[in-house]
Amino acid sequence: MFANKLTFNQKYFLLTILLFLIEVCIAIWFDDRFIRAFVGDVLVVILIYCFIRSFWKSNETVVALSVFAFACAIEGLQYLNLIDRLGLGQYKLLVIILGSTFDWTDIIAYALGTAIVLVWEKILE
Repeated sequence: MFANKLTFNQKYFLLTILLFLIEVCIAIWFDDRFIRAFVGDVLVVILIYCFIRSFWKSNETVVALSVFAFACAIEGLQYLNLIDRLGLGQYKLLVIILGSTFDWTDIIAYALGTAIVLVWEKILE
């Protein structure tokens, strides 16, 4: 069922690499509440979307909304303080990737990133 949807899309792969490099630059050079916290969260949803579309051909809306749901689920785990409950707080990379603090603003950023993807895909049709 999924095998026929596996494909390589160079455009999305290059966008994934570019967005990843931007995210790394944000993490290294910005330490503010807007660029690092908000813009970084907007971009991470777009990054994950592009990564999935790099290898899996599927409906854009389904992929975008699935990525949004995934991001919200991660935020929910932050709300539950899962990393500390599991005693994984000493693994800094895990804390950076999954985050450690719940914030409603993050969900707004994820929604904005999802909207950008959906509008962009509609324009490209």
